[in-house]
Amino acid sequence: MSRESYWREDPTGLLRVDPGFILLESPTDATPGFDGNKKAGRAALKEGALVLTDLQEKLFAHHQAGDDGRRILLVLQAMDTAGKGGIVKHVIGNVDPQGVQLASFKAPSEEEQKHDFLWRIRKQVPEPGMIGVFDRSHYEDVLIALVRDLATPEEIERRYGAINEFEAELVAEGTTIIKVMLHISPDEQKARLMDRLERPEKQWKYSPNDVEERMLGPKYQEAYQAAFERTATPIAPWYVVPADHKWYARLAVQHLLIQALEALELEWPLPDYDVETEKLRLLAS
Repeated sequence: MSRESYWREDPTGLLRVDPGFILLESPTDATPGFDGNKKAGRAALKEGALVLTDLQEKLFAHHQAGDDGRRILLVLQAMDTAGKGGIVKHVIGNVDPQGVQLASFKAPSEEEQKHDFLWRIRKQVPEPGMIGVFDRSHYEDVLIALVRDLATPEEIERRYGAINEFEAELVAEGTTIIKVMLHISPDEQKARLMDRLERPEKQWKYSPNDVEERMLGPKYQEAYQAAFERTATPIAPWYVVPADHKWYARLAVQHLLIQALEALELEWPLPDYDVETEKLRLLAS
């Protein structure tokens, strides 16, 4: 199991959404595959960052040096406060930013509403050699639509099919897709929202709409369950990551990225010039 030394058991299978998975029965405070505490988790994250950085640079180098079209797409979905921003900062933030494409999807603009829901998503698909990150994604258009009755059941069903076709296209073009739902408990979410209100430096993150969204939590759980059942495929699986412990969620997502990159079996690209000749030329210059 990869170059990471700290896992008791590979968490990938423990986190993956397989047939029969029930979100309501999935714990939010567990640490699958890891036996350590917060301190150990933070130390492991630093160790894993070195592995991730090396692999990410190889992916970027392959495209720069040749015609390698492979890329990674990390999709992050969650309720408010579950830690998407922390993943971006503490996991993705450890790699070379020139090899990262980050896209955040809010409510669609007036222009975006004139097009199919995937129109704005396609524009943000990562380029070859890149790690792309979707902070929220095309799944908002089935989750919110279902929770708030913004589309008919027939339209939502059409969107599930369109998503599966879209993701199959990406995979065929060389994209590895990692879809993550950060799973946070209502109690932990309440505590994090209160923390935002009590700390002036975090109040900008709070919105009065957060409480309204929080009250719709049970409906969102049902919407996520439906999305898993319709769009968890062998080529684009879903992973549900317990998120009550921020440190564990970061460690788990880091591992999913490392594993995806290791599966590409990347080596440093060979130069298209004679190294020894260039050494002599340089010495003589």
